[in-house]
Amino acid sequence: MFKQQVGVIGMATMGKNLALNIENKGYTVSIFNRTPKNTNEVILNNPNKNIKPYYTLQSFVNSIIQPRRIFIMVKSGKATIEVINCLIKFINKKDIIIDCGNTYYKNSIKINNKLNKMGFYYIGAGISGGEEGALKGPAIMPGGNLKAYKLILPILKKISALYKNEPCVNYIGKNGSGHYVKMIHNGIEYSNMQLISETYFILKKGLNLNNKQINKIFENWNNGELNSYLIEITKNILIKKDKNKKYLIDAISDEANNKGTGKWMCKEALDLKEPLCLITQSVFIRYISNIKKQRLIASKNLIGPKKIYKIKNKINFIKKIQKSLYFSKIISYAQGFSQLSKASKKYKWNLNFSNIAKIFRSGCIIRAKLLQNIINSYIKNPNIENILLTKYFINITNNYQNSLRDVITFSIQLGIPTPVFNASITYYDSYRCSNLSTNLIQAQRDYFGAHTYKRVDKNGIYHTKWIK
Repeated sequence: MFKQQVGVIGMATMGKNLALNIENKGYTVSIFNRTPKNTNEVILNNPNKNIKPYYTLQSFVNSIIQPRRIFIMVKSGKATIEVINCLIKFINKKDIIIDCGNTYYKNSIKINNKLNKMGFYYIGAGISGGEEGALKGPAIMPGGNLKAYKLILPILKKISALYKNEPCVNYIGKNGSGHYVKMIHNGIEYSNMQLISETYFILKKGLNLNNKQINKIFENWNNGELNSYLIEITKNILIKKDKNKKYLIDAISDEANNKGTGKWMCKEALDLKEPLCLITQSVFIRYISNIKKQRLIASKNLIGPKKIYKIKNKINFIKKIQKSLYFSKIISYAQGFSQLSKASKKYKWNLNFSNIAKIFRSGCIIRAKLLQNIINSYIKNPNIENILLTKYFINITNNYQNSLRDVITFSIQLGIPTPVFNASITYYDSYRCSNLSTNLIQAQRDYFGAHTYKRVDKNGIYHTKWIK
């Protein structure tokens, strides 16, 4: 009996599109979904494809040539673990399971260790690009067994996004690293989205520009150093109208949801003692957005500033906003890669940061022109601790930091919340400060808890009896 070359489990939007992507690249594909309805819809809506449906996990597994290459695209967490536990009843040693969901990297490590002991191969692969990326070519971040990676590499290269004919896929590293990089990607995504939203809000509420005017500004920015996927989709969002010919963005509630990946990165930052302030603020503002009832009450009872701050030259000020956004995006990527560097050392992954940045250049949500400068920085020095210490980023941040200060001052005067812009300049000022106010904290800790302190004028650890 003729067998299929690849299997895909999970026929929701992402899994369905991934299966179609694989088939479009010349592979025969077996598909399976826990509920037959989704499987049937894929076949019904995509006739004449080399895709075969299966309605039991055993028949699905038996339909695939060995060593089997099985992609899993189901909800992360319990669902993924249940699918894998069922799969191992039917697969053979050296079969390869490719987990393409947003699996928490610690769970990825546990799954990998369990399957390796049983003789199975597991690849934890971060996938970015949304439903369009899954269908047309995502950015892929695979981590796990190197031998297994090499076996599936021909498929990954064909189905991934291309940047100047270079596939946006590369081996990340050992156990858990692929999903960790995806977590970092998602954290950067959170902060970039919030920064763009704050920019939009300043233009709309601060400068009283309409949606079409803001669309033109974003369109112009997308032709320069701010060129990115998120800027591109934002300009399109701003002029989309509903059936009543009204701008859709003005009808959308400000209650922003999240799936938890940003929270994972914040927790990891705390464990690594990494100052991830932009991304943590991006998560917190989503939480604030969801206490809508309280905010409505507060809006009627809590007083803000009077609108006394006026801009004499809007064109020049819009340029300052542009510089502020680019400056802050740099800080966002700097924090993400800094945390990635610390995790690489902790888990001994030996990550290649220029290769990781190359993966992000196409197909993924955080793709941006800025990435080429990050790549160049890591090629020149693979061991840099923070991209802010490299020549290009030193020059840009030094030139743009005053613009951000002016934009923040303007926003504060008008009572426009810009938590991530504020976090950006605070991080920058703290990072460049050779002497912080935290010496007083050390004195306080020693005063009430005898926690000791270091001195700047001589070596050693000291404790003082503050009250005689």
